[in-house]
Amino acid sequence: MIGVGFLLVVLSYMVNAMDRQVFPPLLPAIRAEYGFSLEQGGLLATNFTLGMALAGLPAGYLLDRFRRKTVLLVSIVIYSLGTMATPLATGFADMTLYRVVSGFGEGMQSAAIFAAIGAFFAHRRGLAFGIIGVGYSLGVFIAPLIGVHLMNAHGTWHSPFYLFGAAGLLIAAACLFLVKAGLTEHSVEKTVSTRTYEYMPASPYNRNTIALVVHSVVSGVAIYGFLGLYPTYLITSLHYTPEQAALAMSLLGFGGMTALFGGWLGDRVNQRTLLIVSLLAVSAVSVGVYTTQAGVGLQCVFAFLMGAFGLGFIYPNTNSAMQRAVRPAQIGRASGLFVTSYYGTAAFSGLLFAALVDSFGWSRAGLVQVTVLPLVGVAALAFVRTSLFNNAVR
Repeated sequence: MIGVGFLLVVLSYMVNAMDRQVFPPLLPAIRAEYGFSLEQGGLLATNFTLGMALAGLPAGYLLDRFRRKTVLLVSIVIYSLGTMATPLATGFADMTLYRVVSGFGEGMQSAAIFAAIGAFFAHRRGLAFGIIGVGYSLGVFIAPLIGVHLMNAHGTWHSPFYLFGAAGLLIAAACLFLVKAGLTEHSVEKTVSTRTYEYMPASPYNRNTIALVVHSVVSGVAIYGFLGLYPTYLITSLHYTPEQAALAMSLLGFGGMTALFGGWLGDRVNQRTLLIVSLLAVSAVSVGVYTTQAGVGLQCVFAFLMGAFGLGFIYPNTNSAMQRAVRPAQIGRASGLFVTSYYGTAAFSGLLFAALVDSFGWSRAGLVQVTVLPLVGVAALAFVRTSLFNNAVR
């Protein structure tokens, strides 16, 4: 039953991703219906991460004190209802509220999943997070394709939100009966009881976690700024059709499926080095995205590479590194700290990107936010000392 439960956890995170990523490819249609500006659209495309950030630290606190399965189930219901409420919005204010509520549930779920799985797979944390990342990336891959297809078939962008929200409620019901406490409530101390961690800082807020938080913040702003407005860039600047933009967006998710390899690699090499190389790769790929005026085929290649390094390598390894930077009993707080730092400022990444576009145009805006900003993360990672990690290649 542990295997069935783990599969359901992965599927629930896939639906989480579908709820998040169906919005950007539908944004041009949503803007046209409501008359939103580019700045408003950019904020709506990424402000769900504000809810995730608000959920992160409280969820981490709760996870160290209450059943993780309970937090998991409640979180799925919250974001599913928030997703289903989105088409009911009458304007910018209430749509913002629904997006933030949805993000709050998604943030709770992220913290619960990574705390539970990080404890159960303490010795293969990177690989386990990579498998979860594959589920997330599958959601990123199929959500734009399904969303645009349903919009075209039904003549409205509303139907994908109802479908994905209902899928989340069904997953929650399945998890209630099939996800067992042996998976979610595993004690990490039992897994690592033969080790001593006196060499590690006693506080979860230490040099390594602070440096990783800085890296996490700038990575979230760069990656989510890109994700939130990438389809809009393709449609308005490169004059792609909605179907072509959805295809490129899906290739991001396909690239993110390399999380299985990225997580596996993070268990075997120095994670700081792996993260630095991945950030440099994101910077390099973004130059191609925003300066070459690439056709559909080449743009899909760029999208795949951005997904591979941004979602497949940076996301799972930043998450697992944050947990390795604290003592095992503190992984709930580490999980919450990751969610808050990664998604907090990412909530405004779309608004920032849109403002940069208005001031400098798409190419320069992309170079500032997606090329230069990751270099700040590289500088922050220089302060990480993997010799103070638990259960990691140093």
